[in-house]
Amino acid sequence: MGCVTVVAVVRACIAPLTRTRVFRRMCPRVLPPVERFLGALTGRRVQLSALLVPSLIVHTVGAKSGEPRDAPLMYTPDGHGRAIVAGTNFAGTRHPAWTSNLLAHPDAWITVRGNRMPVVASLIPDDERDAAWARIEAQWPGYRGYERSSGRTVRLFRLQPVLPGEHSA
Repeated sequence: MGCVTVVAVVRACIAPLTRTRVFRRMCPRVLPPVERFLGALTGRRVQLSALLVPSLIVHTVGAKSGEPRDAPLMYTPDGHGRAIVAGTNFAGTRHPAWTSNLLAHPDAWITVRGNRMPVVASLIPDDERDAAWARIEAQWPGYRGYERSSGRTVRLFRLQPVLPGEHSA
């Protein structure tokens, strides 16, 4: 059995669990410290979530504090060299802080498999949301259920890499 097949089988087993109340209650408390520990141990080259889905760490500036903030996230490639990230917050009723940080400071950095690069974040417009969700759900079926369960419109962002010599708008 190939690696891709093993990942698909594991993903198929774990995906339904991520839609349970227990997962949504426990993971916001358990997953971030585990991700931080694993990242520190491996120089940010390995993320637990990356074993199942494409993952990155978004490095932002706090909207209120002005302090550096990091958030490990699942991302979905958009097919044009950009990443789509969704502020699901495990179906919580509040937007995750990193989304407010990106709204206040769209110039950010991401780390993917140990490689750090600058990006500019933009909120995905309403007329593109369904297409973005379709792409996300092709990668992780049922993920939009977090939006339905949360009772809020999840913020979706497109992260555009800034190439050397380019300046963000």
